[in-house]
Amino acid sequence: MAFMEKPPAGKVLLDDTVPLTAQIEASQSLHSHTEYIIRVQRGVSAENSWQIVRRYSDFDLLNNSLQISTLSLPLPPKKLIGNMEREFIAERQKGLQAYLDVITTHHILSNCELVKKFLDPNSYSVNYTEIALQHVSMFFRSEPKWEVVEPLKDIGWRIRKKYFLMKIKNQPKERLMLSWADLGPDKYLSDKDLQYAVKLLSSCSAKPKDPFLKKYCNPKKIQGLELQQIKTYGRQILEVLKFLHEKGFPYGHLHSANVMLDGDTCKLLDLENSLLGLPSFYRSYFSQFRKINTLEGVDVHCFGHLLYEMTYGRPPDTIPVDSFPPAPSVFVVSVLESILTCEAMKNGMPTVSRLLQMPLFSDVLLTNSEKPQFKIPTKLKEALKSSKECIEKRLTEEQKLIHQHRRLTRAQSHHGSEEEKKKRKILARKKSKRSAYESGEEHSAKYSNSNNSAGSGASSPLTSPSSPTPPSTAGASSIPPAPPPPPLPPAAPPLSTEVPTQPSPQPDVSASRGALLSSIQNFQKGTLKKTQTCDYSAPRIS
Repeated sequence: MAFMEKPPAGKVLLDDTVPLTAQIEASQSLHSHTEYIIRVQRGVSAENSWQIVRRYSDFDLLNNSLQISTLSLPLPPKKLIGNMEREFIAERQKGLQAYLDVITTHHILSNCELVKKFLDPNSYSVNYTEIALQHVSMFFRSEPKWEVVEPLKDIGWRIRKKYFLMKIKNQPKERLMLSWADLGPDKYLSDKDLQYAVKLLSSCSAKPKDPFLKKYCNPKKIQGLELQQIKTYGRQILEVLKFLHEKGFPYGHLHSANVMLDGDTCKLLDLENSLLGLPSFYRSYFSQFRKINTLEGVDVHCFGHLLYEMTYGRPPDTIPVDSFPPAPSVFVVSVLESILTCEAMKNGMPTVSRLLQMPLFSDVLLTNSEKPQFKIPTKLKEALKSSKECIEKRLTEEQKLIHQHRRLTRAQSHHGSEEEKKKRKILARKKSKRSAYESGEEHSAKYSNSNNSAGSGASSPLTSPSSPTPPSTAGASSIPPAPPPPPLPPAAPPLSTEVPTQPSPQPDVSASRGALLSSIQNFQKGTLKKTQTCDYSAPRIS
């Protein structure tokens, strides 16, 4: 670890852990080759996207560079003859899309500098080793005691963190390792508080005799351990996490590459990463779950990943984990289930103290359990608390955006499914039938109203302009007698001299309207019967 007394490099706002997605939108054939137009997007915001153009030779060059990972990547094979045919280009485009899906979803490859440069050349086009060497060389010009020997090969997964081999001039055989990193997007401490916090943290963890600070070495792996080692090392790691959180120092960078074994002692590296604002290795995992919204919850989640590797010798294939392979103890599975299952992700992480009380770690006795003693000034404690709150706030906002995007994507997928399309067609048919029926009913009602109004006008007696208006028929008791009927035809018997009786009241208008509409709708021409008629229009002579 190295922290400069002079003002360090500026804060990098770009979070390298935000995943990139790539989609081939089209292809264009030129004279001798084909170019593929790729839409690249950072995170869930469609506004943060851009286009790149790549040839098959670019994919082949990237694939050759990634062979060091020993992974089997599905790059389509080369073809010298017939590679400009339309069918072949379409088939190759599908294969290249599958290749992009693999490298962008793989946790290690997606954070690789080669993949970042391939998909986002504008943000990752500089030589980070050269820039870091310039900063380190400028700083040590004023330190005649030290000398930069050479930059080391890339170590770890961080693109912007570089390592250098150092030596003390009066001790030429002694070699030390120095790391350089730009300040990350989660750096919220002032430069003064940051310098003081790093020195205070180094006083309790960076002892000169520690092998990981003295030499550039190849530490023992912490994968695939025996049960007693799992219990001992797991307890030591949890005790360190508990101590850091009690002192107010955020961590969030626990993974197998930051753990070194020194005999029976387990040591954590890069304790200063959160102070420098660097994003976590597992951020793309825990940012998917809104219940993991505190730095202690982040450390517990990272401990679950580490415990899985300590038990099974490899990282989990997917997160969350549905089922666990057989473990050396059921207590190991119990701890893993409380951290890595879907139910645990939704309900929230247990605390570090709760993990220490579980049967897997509660009976472990540590021989060297002395904790470093130091006092944090009140002003620095408040600054650390404020920085922690800002880090958690940024995480919560990112989780909220991811949750909203997931809901929108799920709704769009559900709306575009074949089943939903069929349902919408059926509903549209029912709606059209209902609207046609209602329009027909409305038309029939208007026709009935016009007939009723025309009939009432024909039966009403003619009145002179000076005659009074007939009274209303609202009340049954006040209805006057109806006018006498019109004279009958001559063939009819003579009229009776009796007083004409009042006709029976007419049926309700709504009922007659409904009966008329029903008879019109139920009319069938086939039910008519033939009848014989007699023509009485001719004159009859008796």
